[in-house]
Amino acid sequence: MFTQVLSPPPSIADYISYKIVLEEPHLPHDLVIPFIANSYPGIVFQSTGDREDLLLYGQTVQPIDFYATGRLTIIAYFFYPPLLKAFFGFDAKEWTDRQLDLGLLPSARGLREQISNAPTPEARMQLMDNYIMRLAGTAPHDADNALVYATRRIQKANGLVSLQELQQELCVTERTFQRLFETHVGVTPKMFRKICQFNAAFQQLNQRKFTRLADIAYEHNYADPSHFIRIFREFTRRSPGEYLKGYPDF
Repeated sequence: MFTQVLSPPPSIADYISYKIVLEEPHLPHDLVIPFIANSYPGIVFQSTGDREDLLLYGQTVQPIDFYATGRLTIIAYFFYPPLLKAFFGFDAKEWTDRQLDLGLLPSARGLREQISNAPTPEARMQLMDNYIMRLAGTAPHDADNALVYATRRIQKANGLVSLQELQQELCVTERTFQRLFETHVGVTPKMFRKICQFNAAFQQLNQRKFTRLADIAYEHNYADPSHFIRIFREFTRRSPGEYLKGYPDF
């Protein structure tokens, strides 16, 4: 399977953290691809069999399994969390663990068909880049900079940051801090931190960069391997061993 993890071009780097492209024109067998919490909402073009979709994903807490058959194309754009409300206008918490057909929004009408008909992955990504730029041009310019700072700080620390110290640094009350996160990010600060911590550990496991499970647990500040396994089940519905056995192709 052709897989790429790409940095965004400079024109949209303030909005998009990274992009993923998966392509396989002839799948040898049906495939299940898990969409698992990573702290980023996203826009995803996904094509398999005779089905094509262009979807907006809110924050993912519960895992989503995508079933592919025959052929597969996925182009996923992961944008910085506070932009969900700034770009689309609705409270982020309304779309946590939900997907929206972007074709229902005036800003994206006809975009799925244009992406589908584009001749190359590069041409498809250019259409998606242009869409992000249009969203950025119409988004309010008074987005909460404090929230942008807070989310990036938590992400860069892989969740290992004191929320109380961050809240005090931003000079906001605990209630305001929680309300801002729920409205603009889609989850509470505590859950966002938990997702970031899990995602860092998950990436290490997914890339097989460990000798023992305990190494991952302690490196990412879990109390012990059992604690890590419990959190892993919470976000994937599987143990780490079950995950590695169940998705050998991904």
